[in-house]
Amino acid sequence: MLRRVITLALTNLALISAGLAVHAWANPMPPKPDGDYVPVCDAYHYCTWVLRSVAEDTETTTKPGEKPAKSTIRTPETVCMDGGAARSCTSHLGNWSNSHQCYLGRLDPQPPKSDPSWEGHTDGAIWTCVREQGIRFVTRWIWLPGRPDTVVVDPVTLVYEAIGEMRLAPPLIKTAPGPGQIGLVNMPVWLWVTKTENTWGPIVRSASVPGLAVTVTAQVKAINWSMGDGKTVRCEGPGTPYDQSMGVKASPTCGHRYIKTSRKLPNCKYPVTAVAQWDITWQSTLGDTGQIAMTQQAATQLRIGEAVPVLVDPDGGEATVADSGC
Repeated sequence: MLRRVITLALTNLALISAGLAVHAWANPMPPKPDGDYVPVCDAYHYCTWVLRSVAEDTETTTKPGEKPAKSTIRTPETVCMDGGAARSCTSHLGNWSNSHQCYLGRLDPQPPKSDPSWEGHTDGAIWTCVREQGIRFVTRWIWLPGRPDTVVVDPVTLVYEAIGEMRLAPPLIKTAPGPGQIGLVNMPVWLWVTKTENTWGPIVRSASVPGLAVTVTAQVKAINWSMGDGKTVRCEGPGTPYDQSMGVKASPTCGHRYIKTSRKLPNCKYPVTAVAQWDITWQSTLGDTGQIAMTQQAATQLRIGEAVPVLVDPDGGEATVADSGC
């Protein structure tokens, strides 16, 4: 269970009894919100409503022969306020933002960059902004460049911050035959990727705020190769790099064979896409753990032909080569 620790501190605040006259307050008191709230005022008689559970966190000191001192109320360093009323800083809707006046939660999955909510940006993230209006919940999407200004930071928010620091990149794909070369029908095609920290992992990053830190580890679990002929090849590892000394044998770890040429396709090539599946795990200093799946992809093209027959003139004329169509 998620545990959140909110440090409470108070300077020169006193609990005003609900029976005090309204004219004693220098500011107009907002309407009392629904729930177990009590009024709290500072030394300048600025008052607002605070949950009783917060207000009753008191200290009392007594010396022999003296009456008990008045209680000292502890309130949060930053109070979550909905207009003039105190608001719970956490909810199943997210964490409260005083500036946006709503509960914020990072949208997952993120909408495509073409969505109007991005406002033309390519960095940051889209967040849901949810608030109650009467008996309804009103939700809108907003773009934020970084961490939201919520009082309580959810560990998952820090997790995505750490993931952003990883700069995860598309796989560096390699094939044999490679670009500019022509493979043959029914001959082996080798598939592999070049491993780097940002394209394969493992990669570890951390993010923190006072009282909470997360450590995130990312590693590619597998790569799914879409070969353009309706077939998908799943390779659990990076694949084996091809070397000419290996001849025409099949790849021992990641490969494919085409049964038709690519001459009827656009550019006479098969479109090939490699999708890297990232397995991302995280752990917080509060004991929370989790797992997130993400993907990165890259593309190339493969030209596949067939052995071209050589036509020989039996009368000794010039040999001709059959047209392959590409």
